[in-house]
Amino acid sequence: MTAKDLKNALLQEAVQGRLVPQIASEGNARDLLEEIRKEKLSHGLDLRLEASLAINAKSGKKKSKKETALAGSNPCDITEDEIPFEIPENWCWCRITDIATCELGKTKDALKNKGEMKDYLCSINIQEEGIDLSKVKQMKFEASEYERYTVKKNDLLICEGGDAGRCAIYDRDEPMYYQNALHRVRFFCDLNPKFYLYVFHVYKANKILTEASKGVTIQHLTGAALKELCFPLPPLAEQKRIVAAIEKFMPLIEEYGKKETQLKAINEKIGTLTKKAILQEAVQGKLVPQIASEGNARDLLEEIRKERLSHGLDFANAKSGKRKSKKETALAGSNPCDITEDEIPFDIPENWYWCRLGEIGDWKAGSTPSRSNPELYNGNIPWLKTGDLTDGDINEIPECISKKALESCSMRLNPIGSVLIAMYGATIGKLGILKIEATTNQACCACVPYNGIYNKYLFYYLMSQKKDFTEKAEGGAQPNISREKLVVHLLPLPPYEEQKRIVDTIEKILPLCKKL
Repeated sequence: MTAKDLKNALLQEAVQGRLVPQIASEGNARDLLEEIRKEKLSHGLDLRLEASLAINAKSGKKKSKKETALAGSNPCDITEDEIPFEIPENWCWCRITDIATCELGKTKDALKNKGEMKDYLCSINIQEEGIDLSKVKQMKFEASEYERYTVKKNDLLICEGGDAGRCAIYDRDEPMYYQNALHRVRFFCDLNPKFYLYVFHVYKANKILTEASKGVTIQHLTGAALKELCFPLPPLAEQKRIVAAIEKFMPLIEEYGKKETQLKAINEKIGTLTKKAILQEAVQGKLVPQIASEGNARDLLEEIRKERLSHGLDFANAKSGKRKSKKETALAGSNPCDITEDEIPFDIPENWYWCRLGEIGDWKAGSTPSRSNPELYNGNIPWLKTGDLTDGDINEIPECISKKALESCSMRLNPIGSVLIAMYGATIGKLGILKIEATTNQACCACVPYNGIYNKYLFYYLMSQKKDFTEKAEGGAQPNISREKLVVHLLPLPPYEEQKRIVDTIEKILPLCKKL
């Protein structure tokens, strides 16, 4: 169980009257409601209700929902269908207007507002942790509006829109003003605002507020909707005991939450380290056994070289016997004999062979067609940017270019199965395998593997090298590894069948790492 689950469970027990025992000597909520009614009358509130009660008592007429919402309601006005859960016998159900005044703040209107500039609270100031005054805005208030739009200590402030129902208690001694994005709830008879803060938390967690909120894209807890909600009312003394019990347990839950976060971080680290260890074992030939009948990588490389020569690649060098320059190596790949012992980072099995990435595939970066030419975009050719890479299969790409862009720019339509790698900035080393034909921008390099190279083996090898690629990156604001650096990077090459066995084993183990 998470800390959030524990908190929700604790508060649920509290607002249902199951956290502390009921004590008969503390009285009951119906008597408390009567005290609240008297206090409201003493302040000139509920006169309209009193008149309607007198009339209804004679006529037997029941108040309408509108009258209930405006003037408060008797518990008997609440139907069973409205009650969200059971409460103790000495509690009762009520509406917010039975126990408090509930008003929205002032509407901000730069053209209509008059008076002096005053600080005011809005939804950004209302956080689950309490009132946040780090960003306080101002608007004009007239003297006649001061009392109406003032927030006092122990007022409960509830967000009307956005994260509807998020609330906090104003705990400052100095009064402040508030905007119409907030409901101000001011309780009668010293009801404990913290108890109702916790009630709102439960209602929010249980989607009760969501169901009451209006709006499709942005939810709004309107004044009418708030006044229709049912709230549990315990005796005063029990409210205090409930709050005290909650506050006793909360530090323990918070400490549990910290340990939970630490444990999650440790598990994530273990998972990451385990993943790295698995990939490292894989590319060193330690993940699966070698099988002699599968041949060796030296023969595989020779087959690849012959295929390249048959397509006119490396023909000039093969004919002249001339050793390639570094530039030629970067562009076209290198012969294994170009690799020195100093370059080799670790031992590999005898039937494997070291080569360079340029020897096992055709690598090419893309480009970005001019944004000023609308004819180059909105075609039907998927155009991938590094942000589209997922470290997995690429099945769809949001942006497309036209055939004209493909033909006029230095771009290649990469086939299905191509392995992609990001070369620039924060995304360096990000990978993908094309499941659709696509081209790329200049920040992404695509490799079309030669026959005998399993694209998924190449994919996982590149994943194991992300740290090395990042360290090799050069440049200021936008560091990059470049295609030239990629093609000369070393690759430990196993026989083809072993490549497939390695990948199968990796894909069986890696999902387990995520569960650590």
